Amino acid sequence: MKPLVMLLAGGGGTRLGTLVHRRAKPAVPFGGPYRIIDFALSNVMHASLDWVGVLTQYKPLSLMSHIGVGEPWNFQGRHRGVRILPPRTGAEASDWYQGTADAFWQNMDFMESKRPEHVLVLSGDHIYRMDYRRMVEDHLARRADVTIAVMEVPAEDCSRFGMIHVDAHDTVVRFEEKPAKTDAKLASMGIYVFEWSCLSQALREIVATKQGTDFGHDVMPKLLGSKRLVVHRFAGYWRDVGTIASYFQSNMDALDPRSGLDLDRWEICTREETDLPGDCPPSRFGRVSACESVLVSAGCQIDGTVCRAVLSPEVRIGKGARVENAVLMHGVSIGPGAVVHDVIMDKNARVGAATVIDGGRKGAAPNAEYKKCDLQGMVVIGKDVRVPEGIRLGSNVVIESGVTEKSFSGDVPDGATVKPVAG
Repeated sequence: MKPLVMLLAGGGGTRLGTLVHRRAKPAVPFGGPYRIIDFALSNVMHASLDWVGVLTQYKPLSLMSHIGVGEPWNFQGRHRGVRILPPRTGAEASDWYQGTADAFWQNMDFMESKRPEHVLVLSGDHIYRMDYRRMVEDHLARRADVTIAVMEVPAEDCSRFGMIHVDAHDTVVRFEEKPAKTDAKLASMGIYVFEWSCLSQALREIVATKQGTDFGHDVMPKLLGSKRLVVHRFAGYWRDVGTIASYFQSNMDALDPRSGLDLDRWEICTREETDLPGDCPPSRFGRVSACESVLVSAGCQIDGTVCRAVLSPEVRIGKGARVENAVLMHGVSIGPGAVVHDVIMDKNARVGAATVIDGGRKGAAPNAEYKKCDLQGMVVIGKDVRVPEGIRLGSNVVIESGVTEKSFSGDVPDGATVKPVAG
């Protein structure tokens, strides 16, 4: 029997800053025409799994509209489908999901209605290609109660993950949650296969009795000793795009055939977004345009020079403009003569003519308001922003979503944040 898939997609992703001011982290655009959640959904589709429950919470409207009834991923039919599962909100703040395991507890009725033997738990905010069938087969062959997908990470990255200690047979013996220092090498990927009997018992005995609300932090450690927990090793490309730096680097990996991120071979499916009637037209390149190491989506118009950049559909690059080290989302417009580098621009943002965005400089003053985003010199421009012509933006600058020309009084220094003007 195929496992029921439960996809966690409710995270706010606050370390992505203004990119998540109006959407959940899994709904953030990625790699041109895609969104982050497309990778998990496409993996499910390629594994021929039938039922997916998508657990949403933080600003879910964009995500819900994107998923719809799941037709881009072939989740339509009498015996297959996708179901959006928002929190069972009521009068108290406690009605919202308090953690990953609590989200499952609040949706016990949905899971019970599918009568699963196994449940595959996924996160909707990672970039990777994985055949879940191999993990499920490994789980069944080893007669495990829980199988946890893991991969080796460098010692300097261990503090970002839940680290797992195993014995010689890859049976879990100890967990460490984001340790400052550890000799463990295997990081949990947040992907689990549960026996339904084990999961339902854990939810009733741990979550329902207020002993814990999160899988990694609470449920898994409490199962040790009473249940058989094993790991499934993964060695492919996988990245948690939880910060501005990691999000940008993963986009850049899409330009590097040596990185392991291969959007064409992975066959990622998505719902097309365009303001044009019908499909986007082919991209057009002006007579004096030049591109080097660029991912170009449909509907773009390029009349300048672009180097090392990811362009989503309907991006416009004006005459004489130069764009380098950039992620430009749907409908972004760069004015004539502008110089833009080391920047992420959200949907429908516009940069005026002759403006200079001077991102990426080492030693620039940090952005105090968005220090957790790990900007590393990047400039981040939010959705629907209008940057006036002829000004300069320094490094580590954040322009929040909805900012218009009237919010600017001149050049923007390193580390500054520009907010919308009230009224």
